[in-house]
Amino acid sequence: MLRQISRDVRVNLKDRLRDVRDIIRQSRHDSDANLVRGATSHLPPFPGKGIEGLLGHAASAVDEALSIAESFVPHERPAKIDGTTVKGVGIYFPAGNEERRSSAERVFRRDMYYLTRTVLAALKIDNARIHEADFAAVHAAMRKRHAGLLAAIPARPAPAALPAVAAACAALLVECLNHRPVRFVEAEPDAIGDRTLDIACLAPVVLACGLATTASDGAPEPDMLETAVLAAGVRHDRIVKACAKANPVDELTPVFATLLAHLP
Repeated sequence: MLRQISRDVRVNLKDRLRDVRDIIRQSRHDSDANLVRGATSHLPPFPGKGIEGLLGHAASAVDEALSIAESFVPHERPAKIDGTTVKGVGIYFPAGNEERRSSAERVFRRDMYYLTRTVLAALKIDNARIHEADFAAVHAAMRKRHAGLLAAIPARPAPAALPAVAAACAALLVECLNHRPVRFVEAEPDAIGDRTLDIACLAPVVLACGLATTASDGAPEPDMLETAVLAAGVRHDRIVKACAKANPVDELTPVFATLLAHLP
């Protein structure tokens, strides 16, 4: 119990520090002016002329100091983030003891963070923040609510197991949408309940996970994530409609099954 509490605290602290780092970077004196206004729009105007510039230079100094400090701290960041980073469902949700599951949860939220960040960059979305703690909640929800779907996937999925993989992917996307690990900084009030943008960011990652699961040689290709981004974009409207149904997992399963069957 204490280990779980400690882990949750560490993950949430990491998310908060990343949020602060994002604000600092947006406030640099050499950053885009529109981003600076967006990051500080909730603050009252500064009384002195030019004080914004001084604060911008201060933010730049703090950002550079943090970058130097980070270079001396070991990271869990993958050496290269592409299609080879994503792993199959069986790796992220293995059977076994609590230690093995805990290790898989750590790998899952780390990979999901970096893969989602890569997808955001591919979609040219730079006003979003990603929280690992929410991906940890997604992992727990999959274990609790969809254990049967996970157990239906064999250790070495054959073509006959494709529907089971598609169902697990459908459940994974639904849980990601429920916990919203991606937060859009400048979202309009009317768009808070709109999950279209969330789907655009998360569906490619989930699809890539399914492709890694069904890979015949068990080795994902470097362009797998790029392929997933393009394929999810083509089927975006269909995925959005399926997510809006009363039983989104059942509606999404055939969509993912079709994509998994036809993508390399």
